[in-house]
Amino acid sequence: MFEQYRKNVIIRRIITTAAVIISAILQTYVIQVFIRPANMLSGGFTGIAILIEQITSLYGYSFSTSLGMLILNIPVAILCSRSISMRFTFYSMLQVVLASFFLKVLHFELLFDDIFLNVVFGGFLYGLSIAIALRGNASTGGTDFIALYVSNKTGRSIWEYVFAGNVVLLCIFGYMFGWLYAGYSILFQFVSTKTIAAFHHRYERVTLQITTEHAKPVIEEYVKKHHHGISCVNAIGGYSRKKMYLLHTVVSAYEVDDIVHLMREVDPHIIVNMIKTEDFFGGFYQAPLE
Repeated sequence: MFEQYRKNVIIRRIITTAAVIISAILQTYVIQVFIRPANMLSGGFTGIAILIEQITSLYGYSFSTSLGMLILNIPVAILCSRSISMRFTFYSMLQVVLASFFLKVLHFELLFDDIFLNVVFGGFLYGLSIAIALRGNASTGGTDFIALYVSNKTGRSIWEYVFAGNVVLLCIFGYMFGWLYAGYSILFQFVSTKTIAAFHHRYERVTLQITTEHAKPVIEEYVKKHHHGISCVNAIGGYSRKKMYLLHTVVSAYEVDDIVHLMREVDPHIIVNMIKTEDFFGGFYQAPLE
């Protein structure tokens, strides 16, 4: 059992490391190929770092985006590490460090001359870079730390509020450097935010309706592994006329595959029906970020 647990931990760490590296390379690619050539600004701390570089260049100074990303992220990482796990913080900061490093050493060629294509493709790929890090149980740092901290406390996704905050930043950018590029940057950020929402479902909840003849072992294994509450109702099979049990539980969408796999190991003939949950009131166990 311990050997299997150790193997699972190693596999998870490999997946997280791979996600962090891919996310950092993709983020670097978007900044060099789409954002800079189109004179746009991304959101979050990366956008602030780009804005600082542009402002300092107006006065004849050089303050690189790479350095800005590191300086802005370190204090937030230290503050959030107490509420978000050290492992999650470490891999998130690794992503930031790698992205800063790749901005210095990697150089990509332009893909489009059309600014609208830069907005759409760049926004999608930038959102995808964040989603890859999140799916790998890390982040791209900055406002991701804040968004995940608040979401883990409230159990609700707040990416729309992050988007609103980024719009304020982009309005400052528009006032200083022109509203045309600020407008394109807001559209870029909108596409990016929608992409994250499409791939990151940690705070979406679903109801599982489970039919089984072996309620006790299924419930015991489920509660032991996933810690959610579950209710059990006696039932009769309409076709077989056998005694059945109907189980109900509400879980996070990202847990469904693991839960179904666990239950099918206990009862290979189990039936699971998944229903989207619009609202939920009451106590709900939210697994911590690891």
